[in-house]
Amino acid sequence: MSSPYKRWLPVGLWMALIFVVSTSLGSFEHTSLIVEPLLRWLNPGISPSAIELVHVLIRKAGHLTEYAILAALILRAEEMPHPTDLTRRYWRSAGWALLLTAFYAATDEWHQSFVPGRTASPVDVLIDSIGGLLAISLATLWRKFSHRGAVHSTPPA
Repeated sequence: MSSPYKRWLPVGLWMALIFVVSTSLGSFEHTSLIVEPLLRWLNPGISPSAIELVHVLIRKAGHLTEYAILAALILRAEEMPHPTDLTRRYWRSAGWALLLTAFYAATDEWHQSFVPGRTASPVDVLIDSIGGLLAISLATLWRKFSHRGAVHSTPPA
């Protein structure tokens, strides 16, 4: 078994990164400084409304992705039985990962309500939680199907 500190350190670091991005650093105004010039470079004739739509979609995809990664890191931090086992313990760990992801999403939005230039949104909590659910679903499918047909035996002594 590996050390709990080594397993949970990436989770803590990722949560810290999410916290930093939740400051004014990750505000719409700041991300537009990157997104708008990039979109104008890719399509010089793009309309302001199209820029705003794409920018919103990129930001929501960012929410989904950052919380999918968080859920995957939490699930990874749990000590799991054999990679193909979908035991009660696995499902408990998956539920814990989703619950912790949704809780952190809610506290992150609450944090944003105190940051100038940021707003709290229950829709973002939902998007974040869906990201967590997608990651856990993909991990479960991977766990179920990636080792199919593999023979697992204990090595000779």
